[in-house]
Amino acid sequence: MSVNNEYRNFPMVPRVVFGKGSFNQLTSILDLKRKKQAPFIFIVDDIFDQPGSIADRIELKYNDKLIYASSKEEPKTTQVDVLVKNILSEFSELPSGIIGIGGGSIMDLAKAVSLMLTNEGSAADYQGWDLIKTKSIYHVGIPTISGTGAEVSRTCVLSGPVRKLGINSDYTTFDQVVLDPLLLDGVSKNQWFYTGMDCFIHCVESLEGTFLNDFSQSYGEKAYELCLEVYLEDNNLTVEEKNGKLMMASWHGGMSIAYSQVGVAHAMSYGLGFVLGTKHGIGNCIVFNYLEDYYPEGVAIFKKMVKKHQIDIPKGICSNLSDEQMETMINVALSLEPLWENALGKDWKKIMTREKVRAMYLKM
Repeated sequence: MSVNNEYRNFPMVPRVVFGKGSFNQLTSILDLKRKKQAPFIFIVDDIFDQPGSIADRIELKYNDKLIYASSKEEPKTTQVDVLVKNILSEFSELPSGIIGIGGGSIMDLAKAVSLMLTNEGSAADYQGWDLIKTKSIYHVGIPTISGTGAEVSRTCVLSGPVRKLGINSDYTTFDQVVLDPLLLDGVSKNQWFYTGMDCFIHCVESLEGTFLNDFSQSYGEKAYELCLEVYLEDNNLTVEEKNGKLMMASWHGGMSIAYSQVGVAHAMSYGLGFVLGTKHGIGNCIVFNYLEDYYPEGVAIFKKMVKKHQIDIPKGICSNLSDEQMETMINVALSLEPLWENALGKDWKKIMTREKVRAMYLKM
């Protein structure tokens, strides 16, 4: 009997707490990981920089530090480098840990900072697969919006000087995640939709990809089912119930691509993000809206969801690009080879030409 020696031995989040009000346990969780008086660094979405927000509930001890970061733009390698430099210059020892509180961008930023505190050079040096050599410091993810799967994934997506690409590493995964559905209260309707569709599109691309296996399928099918329940079915779910289900959809969706991959929408969305700064969730929606040739059933369901929730998907965002911008966008999209291979197979380069990518971008 032959033995396959190429199975991935990938990491999973070792500790997770789920439930309404579970954020209140954060202090007791962190106390177990504090190294004497070495600080915890909290990287928090700056939308919470106001009285009465979740930031007021963070208990700072000793010389713990709270840093507000904007989520209006995708996180950048230069932003990571500045944060790491400031932390290393301010403190004489490595922090006890990094805690990211916010959406996918903030959690990716926290993951990247935790990695670069123990690895030399710029974050841009590690964009790619398995380039990180030294384990990160302890890091915790606390989502305040769900859909990206950033809380469970082994990647942190960053825009660098020449490309938008994740730091994909076994050391990227959070050591602890806190899933509190109450933290999703107050998310705007559009953001709730765009981020949730990131999860739905994860599932479609994973379930229809060439990398699909039983592991990915089991998680992907559950996430897909939950997305339909939250965004399409007429039910009597309360807002809190929907938030809890969306949180679990995000978790399962992230797990579904841990042992597989995403596909065409994500590859092209990365191009939009790098050149135009388009946020990941809305970028996926803009692209997926035109992918009937690749995911006919998924796109049909997506359009039903858009209509049901009366969401306006931006159009014409690529109509005034310069030749240089278009070429850069195409280069970024096509550089994500594992995504294209998952979507189209090993011969994807014969199928997806630069001209086809250009034509699709011009529709958007």
